[in-house]
Amino acid sequence: MSSLRVLPSGPLAGVVRARGAKNAVLKQMAACLLAEGRHRIFNVPNISDVHTMGELLVALGCHVRVEDHVATIDVPNTLSPVAPHELVTAMRASIVVLGPLVARAAHAEMALPGGDDFGGRPINFHTDGLRAMGAEVENTESRIVAHVPRGRLRGSRFVLEYPSHTATDNLLMAAVLADGRTVIDNAAREPEVEDLGRQLQAMGAQIEGLGTSRLAVEGVAELHAADHEVIPDRVVAATYLAAGLVTGGEVRVSDARADHMENLLRKFSAMGASIDISDGIALRGPKRITPVDVATLPYPGVATDYKPLITAVLSVADGVSVVTENLFDGRFRYVDELVKMGAVIETDGHHAVVHGVSQLEGTVVDGPDIRAVAALTLAGLVAVGETVIGGAHHVDRGYDDFVGCLGSLGARVERLS
Repeated sequence: MSSLRVLPSGPLAGVVRARGAKNAVLKQMAACLLAEGRHRIFNVPNISDVHTMGELLVALGCHVRVEDHVATIDVPNTLSPVAPHELVTAMRASIVVLGPLVARAAHAEMALPGGDDFGGRPINFHTDGLRAMGAEVENTESRIVAHVPRGRLRGSRFVLEYPSHTATDNLLMAAVLADGRTVIDNAAREPEVEDLGRQLQAMGAQIEGLGTSRLAVEGVAELHAADHEVIPDRVVAATYLAAGLVTGGEVRVSDARADHMENLLRKFSAMGASIDISDGIALRGPKRITPVDVATLPYPGVATDYKPLITAVLSVADGVSVVTENLFDGRFRYVDELVKMGAVIETDGHHAVVHGVSQLEGTVVDGPDIRAVAALTLAGLVAVGETVIGGAHHVDRGYDDFVGCLGSLGARVERLS
C-alpha cells in the first residue's frame, strides 16, 4: 500500500499526454483472442490493469509482451478457456474475455469480475445476450460457465435494457464469429466501443453502425491478426485539464480529442475556463470557479468517471452546485473524504449539493477507487498545508505515471510507500 503526498502548488502550466484509453485497450487486448496469430496494439498506457489483462491472456494460452507502449500478443490455435480466479477478480474489465472465449472456443469458465466498487453492476446483460445467441450459461453468485452445444454461436437480435459499455463490447466480440446476422439495439455509443469496432474491422469483422445505438454484425467464419492504435484516454485528459481549471493554470493535453469530450468541455467552459482545441485541448482556468449543475448520463452525456473530478473542482466554486449520479449506486463514497478537507457537500440518494468554499485544508484522506484518488489529488493541489491520500495504488490501474505527469505541470505531488 502507498499514499500520495500533495502540497499546494499554485497555477499549473505545461503540456502532457493522455496516452491510450484504459477503457479501450483492455477490451482490445481481449479481442485478440478471436484470431490466431500476432497482434500489435500501439499507444498502450503503462498501467497495472494492462499488465493484469496481459497475465490473464497468458493464462488462456497467449504470449504477451508489453514494452515502449506497444503490446504484442501472440494467440495460439487452441485456447485454454478457464480464466484464473485471482486475475478475474482483480478488475472489472476481465468480464470481456467471456465473449471472445465463447465465440472462439465454444466454452468459458470464470469467476465474477472484481474492480472498483461503485455498487451494483449486474452482468445479466452479458449473459442474456450470449443465451440469445445460443450459449448455455450457468451464472451463480460467484462463477460463470458458458458453453455452446452446437459449437458456434448463432446471430440474434436483442435490445439492451441499458446502453452498457462493457456489455456492448462483450456481445460485439461474440457476434463477429457467430453464424448469421446479429443486431444489438440500445448499444453503448462511447468512443471506446467504436474504437474496438475499428480494431475488429481491421481483423476482418463485418460491422455496421459504429458510433450509433444500433450495431449490426454479419458473422464471418474466421478473423485474422491485425495492428491497431488505441484512442487517447478522455478521462485522463479530463483529469489534467481539471488540474489546470482548479488551480487557475494553463494546461494542454496534446493528444486529447475534443470530439470525444464535447459535453464535459461545455461544463468546463461554464465553470469559467477558456478552452482551445486547435492542438489537442488547452485550458486556462479562471481566478474562481463558477458553480454549475451536472448530471451523469451515458455517452455523449457527461461520463460517470468525470464526476469525482468535477465535484472536487466545484468544492471551491463561488456558489452552490448540484451534481447528480444517474448511472451507479455508491459513487459518492469519496465525498466524505472531501468533507474532511473542509468541503461542504450534502448527499441525498443520487444527488450531491456542493456549497463552494474559498479554501480547503490539507489532511489525511483515503481514495476508494481510481477516480476518487485523482479527485482528492485535485483538491490537495488547492488546499492549505499537506494532504496525504491513501490508496495510491488505485491510480496505477488507470493513469500512466500520474505523479510524473502532474509534476511536469508544476504540481507538488510525491509517492509515499
